Amino acid sequence: MLITCKQNSWDMANYLELNQPLQDAIKSEIELLSCEKVFASTFDGCGAPLFAISLTGLAISISNLVKSDEAAHQQIVNACTTYPELVAGQGRLTTRLMRAVPGLFMKEGAEGIDVCALSDGRVIAIKIIDGSWHPVAPIIMEIFKRWGISMPDESMKIYGGGSVIGEVIANI
Repeated sequence: MLITCKQNSWDMANYLELNQPLQDAIKSEIELLSCEKVFASTFDGCGAPLFAISLTGLAISISNLVKSDEAAHQQIVNACTTYPELVAGQGRLTTRLMRAVPGLFMKEGAEGIDVCALSDGRVIAIKIIDGSWHPVAPIIMEIFKRWGISMPDESMKIYGGGSVIGEVIANI
């Protein structure tokens, strides 16, 4: 964000304010890629603005991003898929899957939001209503299985008394 402000001669002191040119540009890009208007704005725990769109809009925007011929979009996707640990951190599901599935672009968000996209534009957009992460990997595994995409076993085992007594499965 700061580099973009510097390159455009925008004030860097207020780059997190909603009425700042940087945030206007980000909001416009989200609306362009999602093909819908942002319907609410707020701030995340780090102070950065968040722009609300529908789950369908999220899926459309990520599909459009990974299929885009625009150099900036290609740079973003390439940077994320080349360095997935900078997207989610070491050991996270997002990092593990982007390393294991060629061409996978993935981003997790707060409270059970996750989005995965293949380079051909197929997308999985997930919102777990209670914010839990337990069903995310099983849902992705089931969809990838239906798509014929090979991925590592990320099943969610349930333990009791030191033994596996069950498993979270996707019922889709």
